[in-house]
Amino acid sequence: MAFALTLSELARWVDGDIVRGELDLSLTGMAALDMAGPHDVSFLGNEKYHGQFLQTQAAAVIVPRGMTDGPAGCALVAVENPSLAFAVVVRHFAAAARKFCAGVHPRAAVDASAIFDAKKVCIHAGAVIMAGVSIGDGTEIGPNSVIYEEAVIGKDCRILSNVTVRERCILGDRVILQPGAVIGSDGYGYEFSEGRHVKIDQVGIVEIAADVEIGANTTIDRARFGKTVIGEGSKIDNLVQIGHNVVIGKHCLIISQTGISGSSHLGDYVTSAGQVGIGGHVTIGSKAVLSARTGVTADLAGGEVYAGKPALPMREEMKLQVLVRRLPKLIERVKALEALRE
Repeated sequence: MAFALTLSELARWVDGDIVRGELDLSLTGMAALDMAGPHDVSFLGNEKYHGQFLQTQAAAVIVPRGMTDGPAGCALVAVENPSLAFAVVVRHFAAAARKFCAGVHPRAAVDASAIFDAKKVCIHAGAVIMAGVSIGDGTEIGPNSVIYEEAVIGKDCRILSNVTVRERCILGDRVILQPGAVIGSDGYGYEFSEGRHVKIDQVGIVEIAADVEIGANTTIDRARFGKTVIGEGSKIDNLVQIGHNVVIGKHCLIISQTGISGSSHLGDYVTSAGQVGIGGHVTIGSKAVLSARTGVTADLAGGEVYAGKPALPMREEMKLQVLVRRLPKLIERVKALEALRE
């Protein structure tokens, strides 16, 4: 098979050492330890799955350095980080399975002023490409996706089905937009006047740097003016809401159901766990970690792990939680003391 690889190729790609196995062993797929077959490669990245490792039918397993024993007949490749190494394997098989068929489907609606090389892009059925759009080589526009006027799409991007990229927004190279993502929707801006909410025009754009991935049904609002910015290499999960004029730094991780209000700034390498809420106009320093359901209402320094509502350094929040759990017994003691006084 065209996408098969040998054990020696696998070891070279993942910078690993072959502990056991024939150099020319052919590997044609990848799977979890408990589902792998006799031609698959798998990995052991967590001791929790050591039992599955001992029972696996995989042809080869990527293991941590120092491990020499395994199931009979199973080849072993030792690396520093098995999970990261397995990601290289997954990328290989996924790229081999993906079929990029350049050209414009006859049922796509493409404005004559759009700029791209039809021999080097793929535009699927139902896609709409409006006036003045620019699309880089190697980019794929999925079914029923809409690219509004004068948007700029970089090279080797993957825009999957039912995605919307609004007017003048900019995507860097190798950006991935999962199904249903909306880039450049109007920011949530209103002023109350004479008994009614008056819409404030949102005339800015969204600019997404290279190697960013945006999850399914995530929405990123265009700036009221200027730019909403997503930094290079950041990965944003499904069902995330990012408000107008937000700036997210490089290589951040934003997990599902996070909401970031307008004009907030996140530094580089910030991690926001699930269901985090970030208020407007706050700044979060680089390498900060926001644990699940943290509520951010004020600026936070970088390099710290935070928890709670409002956000506090993790150790402070844990101490508070311990004290809160003691409250019922403390109340009982107070009542007992009051009873003695009576």
